[in-house]
Amino acid sequence: MQKPKFEVADIFRRHGACWRAANGAHLSPGQRRVMSAIELCRTAALGGHVERCADCAYTRVAYNSCRNRHCPKCQWQAAQRWLAAREAELLPVPYFHVVFTLPAEIGAIAYQNKAAVYGLLFKAAAQTLMTIAADRKHLGADIGITAVLHTWGQNLDHHPHVHCIVPGGGVSLDGERWISCRPGFFLPVRVLSRLFRRLFLDGLAALFDAGALKFFNDLVALSERDAFIARLAPLRAKEWVVYAKRPFAGPKQVLAYLARYTHRVAIANSRLVEQTDEHVVFRWKDYRATGRAKNKVMRLAAGEFIRRFLLHVLPDGFNRIRHYGLFANGHRAEKLALCRRLLDASATDRKAETIAANDDGVVASPEPPPCPCCGGRMIRIESFDGSHSRPRPLWRLDTS
Repeated sequence: MQKPKFEVADIFRRHGACWRAANGAHLSPGQRRVMSAIELCRTAALGGHVERCADCAYTRVAYNSCRNRHCPKCQWQAAQRWLAAREAELLPVPYFHVVFTLPAEIGAIAYQNKAAVYGLLFKAAAQTLMTIAADRKHLGADIGITAVLHTWGQNLDHHPHVHCIVPGGGVSLDGERWISCRPGFFLPVRVLSRLFRRLFLDGLAALFDAGALKFFNDLVALSERDAFIARLAPLRAKEWVVYAKRPFAGPKQVLAYLARYTHRVAIANSRLVEQTDEHVVFRWKDYRATGRAKNKVMRLAAGEFIRRFLLHVLPDGFNRIRHYGLFANGHRAEKLALCRRLLDASATDRKAETIAANDDGVVASPEPPPCPCCGGRMIRIESFDGSHSRPRPLWRLDTS
């Protein structure tokens, strides 16, 4: 893959200081840390190491990465490790992709209460799928779900939605057989949409009654219960967006898809086109258009680009990949063994790594890229600290 001409880090380095000076009062500590991490990523400030080729003695300096989960440059290796751990868990059945999206009217409430509302989005989506799947009118089975949170649209606006990857079937309620869904059809989308709407709105009202929601600026009036309930009332009659994409052809296609989705950030460096002293230009897809008209180019003021990017900084410790039903962390291995027995399928020879409940783990450092001169093995011969170096576990996965 061709290296991008410039990166999000270059935009932050060029415009970040001025933007922080003008907007510092509106930045959260988490957003400040993300900006700083991306600006320092793979620079001498984070330290690094020296590698030498064992064959031709070619020497190169490699600077450390920030490993921040919002950094566009630090996601590929984390994604590969996560996928390696998931590969042995795939079942030999078709998989479906179902997306649950919050209405725009809830966007501002979600942004001011990220942990509570994003958590509710996960819970409502998973509960919707499991409830309808367990209904004998539809499938009558317990299912497994892997859910991934994205908070952005192609134009970087705030657009919270959850991608759910689900096997095309499940274990019968008595645990005695595998029940497959109809070919090419998982569950009725309209039924999913109606239940998701009810579960989410009821859950949001419960969060309000528990005092778990806070409102600021132009939303402060919603602190009054009557105003809050009135705000939600029209949404109970509105159609909510839930859609199911075509089923995957098989487990390999699921892995390829997950590789693109699990560790994606708001914008990839490959989409950036140009930056000037005032503007940033990037490619985006307008899904309301058709054909070639989908592919467009957007020009934003540099400060507006930074503002939109930072909309998608997640709260500290918030897990953006979650597993439910048969795939829940507490009994995943046991339930997968049951699924394979019912499907008469043996587990793959390649064993998954043991991953903690939030999918974080510590694994060995991979081999460095080969020598660019002769293809020989590069050996680390020296390490050095930078002005912002800090101790940390080797290759700690950030998939939350």
